Amino acid sequence: KLKEKIEKMFSGEKINSTENRSVLHVALRAPRDAVINSDGVNVVPEVWSVKDKIKQFSETFRSGSWVGATGKPLTNVVSVGIGGSFLGPLFVHTALQTDPEAAESAKGRQLRFLANVDPVDVARSIKDLDPETTLVVVVSKTFTTAETMLNARTIKEWIVSSLGPQAVSKHMIAVSTNLKLVREFGIDPNNAFAFWDRVGGRYSVCSAVGVLPLSPQYGFTIVQKFLEGAYSIDNHFRTASFEKNIPVLLGLLSVWNVSFLGYPARAILPYSQAFEKLAPHIQQVSMESNGKGVSIDGVPLPYEAGEIDFGEPGTNGQHSFYQLIHQGRVIPCDFIGVIKSQQHVYLKGETVSNHDELMSNFFAQPDALAYGKTPEQLRSENVSENLIPHKTFKGNRPSLSLLLSSLSAYEIGQLLAIYENRIAVQGFIWGINSFDQWGVELGK
Repeated sequence: KLKEKIEKMFSGEKINSTENRSVLHVALRAPRDAVINSDGVNVVPEVWSVKDKIKQFSETFRSGSWVGATGKPLTNVVSVGIGGSFLGPLFVHTALQTDPEAAESAKGRQLRFLANVDPVDVARSIKDLDPETTLVVVVSKTFTTAETMLNARTIKEWIVSSLGPQAVSKHMIAVSTNLKLVREFGIDPNNAFAFWDRVGGRYSVCSAVGVLPLSPQYGFTIVQKFLEGAYSIDNHFRTASFEKNIPVLLGLLSVWNVSFLGYPARAILPYSQAFEKLAPHIQQVSMESNGKGVSIDGVPLPYEAGEIDFGEPGTNGQHSFYQLIHQGRVIPCDFIGVIKSQQHVYLKGETVSNHDELMSNFFAQPDALAYGKTPEQLRSENVSENLIPHKTFKGNRPSLSLLLSSLSAYEIGQLLAIYENRIAVQGFIWGINSFDQWGVELGK
């Protein structure tokens, strides 16, 4: 019933049954005139009212009109949050940093993320920053998340000890729905930006959780392009026939590899350094969503569900764990490549450009996994007999390749939505609830 389940998600039905919630991260990137209902109410205008508020705030901030306690414009942003409030925005920020348009827009600005309650992370996040020119965004739906609030109090003390207690309202804003606790913390509730229970943390990068820290850094226009890219895939996912539906095909491949072929892991291998934080984010979205042992009805599953996700950009990973992938366990691979690099480098006298060298590897690795190398081939190359078992590659190892035309904000949004929707497909077919996370709650 995959088609039916996809439609239920887009229609705002409460498919997260253990928490009695809709699952509407897709509403975060829907166009202004879209209609997506939850409890009989169109949620799209509410989403856009928050986006409009963020746009206005970021324009005020970037123009220099928003000044700190000493009258200086603020140029640095530290976003304090953990889990879903951190990995998605960090992935997008890292991917945008080297996009020429985004980099130009971010000149003279810094965006940092503070997640870990470890004081080492605090020290790193404020190293070489001046409280006078720093804005802190505290991201916590309830304003009670233990690690986030301890970090927020630590950064607040850093501001207060330098600029005095009255500086908090100028230097700290919130992404939260608990306005009472926001006010008690010292943040002006007018500078609090809402998000909703119908969006799980790991799916919230397209909400104020991601859009608010990213917009002062890159400008709202670039962030909106990212949202439009994600919407383009949502629309494709909802309307395309399954034979041509990218998230559906990818989700089916994962179910096949995990539950039928018994391969428990998946390697995410982007051939772009800009995607260095893709694997950690997808680890979270995938393993927090589908790491379940019972069906949505509470019955123990008769098969394995969920995937062990890991990855590293190519070609770095080739010099690391690809050994296991080629000659050890079978691990299905996602290869992700980009036709046009964000950075053009061509050294005079070199046979190929740096990007072509990278992409040669991108195309060669899936071939090597698929075809391997036989003892006969090795003998024809005069490899000594005692080394043949060590140099033989069995081949027939599964992989898939995604090739993006370029890597601007729009394509980053597309890739995010491909993975989010793919993970939903897996959960729908496995018959689990991909939208709660009781294991994470236990840890809390």
